[in-house]
Amino acid sequence: MKADAVVFTAPNEVVFSQVDCPEPEADDVVIDVKHSWISNGTEGSFLRGERIDGDTPYREGDPWPFPIIAGYQKVGVVDWVGENVTKCKAGDWVFGLFGQVEGLYDSRAGHVSPAITNQNQVWLLPEGVDPVAFSGLVLTQVGYNCGARCELQPGDGAIVIGDGLVGLWTAQTLVSRGAQVMLVGRHAYRLQKFIHEEPHSVVNSREENWIELAKERFPEGAQVGVDTVGSLKIMNDFFSVMKRGGHLVSAGFYGTEDALSLQPLRYKELTIQLPSGATGDRLDTTIDYIASGKLGTLPLITHRFPAAQASKAWDVIKAKSEEVLGVVLDW
Repeated sequence: MKADAVVFTAPNEVVFSQVDCPEPEADDVVIDVKHSWISNGTEGSFLRGERIDGDTPYREGDPWPFPIIAGYQKVGVVDWVGENVTKCKAGDWVFGLFGQVEGLYDSRAGHVSPAITNQNQVWLLPEGVDPVAFSGLVLTQVGYNCGARCELQPGDGAIVIGDGLVGLWTAQTLVSRGAQVMLVGRHAYRLQKFIHEEPHSVVNSREENWIELAKERFPEGAQVGVDTVGSLKIMNDFFSVMKRGGHLVSAGFYGTEDALSLQPLRYKELTIQLPSGATGDRLDTTIDYIASGKLGTLPLITHRFPAAQASKAWDVIKAKSEEVLGVVLDW
């Protein structure tokens, strides 16, 4: 079976081409993909050759991770179901995780259509909501996971570092839980996408010292600190602005430079959470949050490209010459 796909063939080389797929089996769903959402950070590090798996950095001696179809999130219409499939039927709108391919570095594929996907990696979408809103579901779930991980009480202070998609969805989740959120970023157009009426606020770290502002805003310390950009400096900077017994969340990718000293955490009895991946329960909850409006996804889409123009999409993402945030491929 053949499918169209966005293939990374070498570092910083993106092509749209046909690939081979296995024949679907009894537990599989064949999805006619309509929209897939690019994960700028994770997929970008694959494109640069920095990873060989989701959270596994490339090290010298590892097999070169090309060619590969990166990505892990898409929505579309069910075209065919195997005889054992009970979750959906032909004609349903669904979200799908990995499609199955052959002859590449990894048999799992994100940006591919049609996508042959095991029914355990398929979610039926609710009616009455634009399906595009769910096309970045895994990444949205990362933000939900970051914001839901830590214990907090309404009114507690929370600091989120990073104004990318994960940072924005983390901030939204914390707001829904009653936290007073300070979102710290470096891009005015992204910070503006966070509804930050009092008691919430944004800080452009290019212009202001977020640490000093955090100390003023939360004189007793913040209960939650979330790093979504993958910076050990930021993780260390958190130590001075956290409440005793507070919680840190590390959601960035640190590559091989990932050593964090434990003793400073002990001074304030801080705990640290390390969210990774997706689970069925969290994806279910994220779908509910999107459908109810607790998590906004459509307002974060800044660019849409035909899937065949994926290389152009990546040119925009890499160059950062435009105000780019959420990028969706339309199939």
